[in-house]
Amino acid sequence: MSSPDPDGLLAEQLLRLTRRVHRIQKRHLERHDLGVTPAQSRLLRTLAHYASPPRMADLAERLEVVPRAVTTLVDGLETSGKVRRVPDPANRRVTRIELTDEGRTTLRKLRGARRSAAEEILAPLTEKERQVLGVLLDTLIEGDGGQRC
Repeated sequence: MSSPDPDGLLAEQLLRLTRRVHRIQKRHLERHDLGVTPAQSRLLRTLAHYASPPRMADLAERLEVVPRAVTTLVDGLETSGKVRRVPDPANRRVTRIELTDEGRTTLRKLRGARRSAAEEILAPLTEKERQVLGVLLDTLIEGDGGQRC
């Protein structure tokens, strides 16, 4: 009989938590009737951090996905009026992506949906446990000396 693998157990717990967070977030997005998927909401949140409209390649790099995935997300968000493609003023061959007023409204509602999802997920924890979890998560996110993989 082999001894238990504590790191394997921890990895499984992290995966299960990730799936639970995804399910809860998706349910809250649907409850708020925003008409966006979790992946689209991530793109909208990312887009909001740019001072000026980014290129799709910039979004793909920031989201750590292939450019084709961004194209699909932008297509859906453009169809629903949340983003629009605009020509780059300095290079007409370049297209940039900007939030529309509808996209900014959706982003505000998304923040509410994410807050309510976080409240549900964190409900079993005390304030002290939440603080400890935050420190541990920051440590895991930063990884090896803050280097991105």
